[in-house]
Amino acid sequence: MTEGISQEKDLDSTEVTSGVDEAGESEEEGLTQVLEEFENLKDRHLRLAAEFNNFKRRSEQERLESWSRAQADILSSFLNVLDDLNRVAELELSTATVEGVMDGINLVEKKFISVLQDSGAEIIDPLGDLFDPERMEAIVRVPTERAEEDDTVAQVFQKGCLLKGILVRPARVSVHKHG
Repeated sequence: MTEGISQEKDLDSTEVTSGVDEAGESEEEGLTQVLEEFENLKDRHLRLAAEFNNFKRRSEQERLESWSRAQADILSSFLNVLDDLNRVAELELSTATVEGVMDGINLVEKKFISVLQDSGAEIIDPLGDLFDPERMEAIVRVPTERAEEDDTVAQVFQKGCLLKGILVRPARVSVHKHG
């Protein structure tokens, strides 16, 4: 009878040992799978980070190229105006009339303003308008006897410019002050 009990103990300990081995192998397989998945995710993360950095670099390069093309287009338009101005400057003074020179200068000015407007610029010429400190710079106050002229632009010394809503240069003006 002790022999039977001893055999039962041996059988139980074999079952327990094989159960521990199976559990150890199962844990080891699970750990291996987790490590493989971790390595895959780590590799994926590194690839995505590299792709994102490449995307940022390409986007910045495309933005700079786009900016350069826009500047080149504007420059091309201004070169045409410069060519016209050079033609006026090269007029033979002995045969040119003052009216002819002034007509040439006026045509160049109109072409220049047209190029500015085509590029999205707006000339600020506020003569007679109410003074706007966000778009104008008051240089001089001019006294006036008429109350309705108070805070209106009396004279424009230098026109201002907006480019697509952004103030490039304020208009420099004199402003009427009543009183």
